[in-house]
Amino acid sequence: MRVFSLENVINEFEVLSKDAGRQQTETLRWILEQNGEAEYLQSLGLAGRTDPESFKACVLDTSPVLTGKPITSISLSSGTTQGKPKFVPFNDELLQSTMQIYCTSFAFRNREYPIGNGKALQFIYSSKRVTTKGGLTARTATSNVFQSEQFKHTMKDIQSQCCSPDEVIFGPDFQQSLYCHLLCGLIFSDEVQTISSTFAHSIVHAFGTFEHVWEELCADIREGVLSSRITVPSIRAAVSKLLRPNPSLADSIHNVCVRLSNWYGVIPELWPNAKYVYGIMTGSMEPYLKKLRHYAGSLPLMSADYGSSEGWIGANVNPSLPPELATFAVLPNIGYFEFIPLEKSEVQDLEKSASTIHYIEAEPIGLTEVEVGKEPVSIQVGRHREGSRLPSTPEIQFVCRRSLVLSINIDKNTEKDLQLAVEAAALLAEEKVEVVDFTSHADTSTEPGHYVIYWELSCDATEEVLRACCNCLDLSFVDAGYVGSRKVGAIGPLELRVVRRGTFQTILHHYLGLGAAVSQFKTPRFVGLSNSTVLQILCRNVTGCTFSTAYGP
Repeated sequence: MRVFSLENVINEFEVLSKDAGRQQTETLRWILEQNGEAEYLQSLGLAGRTDPESFKACVLDTSPVLTGKPITSISLSSGTTQGKPKFVPFNDELLQSTMQIYCTSFAFRNREYPIGNGKALQFIYSSKRVTTKGGLTARTATSNVFQSEQFKHTMKDIQSQCCSPDEVIFGPDFQQSLYCHLLCGLIFSDEVQTISSTFAHSIVHAFGTFEHVWEELCADIREGVLSSRITVPSIRAAVSKLLRPNPSLADSIHNVCVRLSNWYGVIPELWPNAKYVYGIMTGSMEPYLKKLRHYAGSLPLMSADYGSSEGWIGANVNPSLPPELATFAVLPNIGYFEFIPLEKSEVQDLEKSASTIHYIEAEPIGLTEVEVGKEPVSIQVGRHREGSRLPSTPEIQFVCRRSLVLSINIDKNTEKDLQLAVEAAALLAEEKVEVVDFTSHADTSTEPGHYVIYWELSCDATEEVLRACCNCLDLSFVDAGYVGSRKVGAIGPLELRVVRRGTFQTILHHYLGLGAAVSQFKTPRFVGLSNSTVLQILCRNVTGCTFSTAYGP
């Protein structure tokens, strides 16, 4: 009999966090002991030493890492950053840390927003499975997690069992799986207590699809017969077992949908017992929050935990904060962490934002050496939050990924700068048109080079609106290198290119073909020349372009 206690999870977390320094030393010792026989570590002269000082002296962070234990499977990153997925070792330790993160954040979440024994409408999907030349199974990290029995046990423990059968989650056609996720969620609508996915984008995409298929879903429920669009035998058989003719439920869904104003609040209307919407909502997911709030109505949005392709970092232990302010407490026993302090150079332009300031990197420091108010970088840029209530382990806040920059010459604009520029420009068109998705490209094929911003819009916009938006985008990049280069003509006028509706769905399908899973997909915010296929998709779908006149004709 498994016994799960929320208070025990919180108490354990508090004990770990208050002694983060010792936990980090013990975690590093355990990692080095487990992998001490690896040829890589033996060649560095550690000679069995497992203390942090010896580790820092002998192991350089630019070298590849091998493990002492055999690697049984490989996790694939989404590949949206560089155009191709990264191959990352996956083992039982990573699975254990995943379950620890899930349980820790749920314990704090459930203390604020308690749920009972119900179900979760989870928009989760597996990726296709490939075999490496060495004979290892390779699939997305989320697929490796979903496949495990421990995941199912943990979901039961934290009252988050998926409405949909495994055949839907692991189906080979994500469009059919998405349709069935929606259908299963409606069948169990009275039992659903949470709506979630790995990333916010997947939830927005799911309800965008719902707007087009809701009548078909109603017909399935009314007649008790699954739509002919579901052709995968395993999915069809599993979902058909759940279907029974239910005219009253179909009528209820129909009545809700016809009276909604532009689908505002559709989630709480159809799932009246849902307590919140949950998923990763920071970083590149922030642009989807406006649409997600539209669907969620009065339901709170909660950002899920903080991790990377290489492993988990921290849990959201402040679930009442809005996603834009979400902080993550680093769990000191799930990995050994080092942070690179970023020091501002003495001369800085007053107009620069936190994301455009150019920093000087100092030597790496340990987890408990992080200072309040400093901006260290660990795998990705984080910020220590002023007033953290946990005394030893820091709470960090996601700012941006430093590796993603728009740059022609001396200019540097980050993913966050791009997001802020798009948000500012989109406000000009808010009453008439919605920016469905966006990305960017630094075009150096002509002299001088210039920024290209790609927008997919919900409907057609007038030339006047697009010109205003284009000028606003250009002026919103306040990096001194960019502004100065624009003024002297070293960087050409920004170009806004509008693409056909459905273009970003085509990009999604491209990444699915590379082995990505829908629930792990992130729209690439910067498309370089190395990502030639995505660039070609964008270019052949352009329907119109506008050049900025913000710095003169």
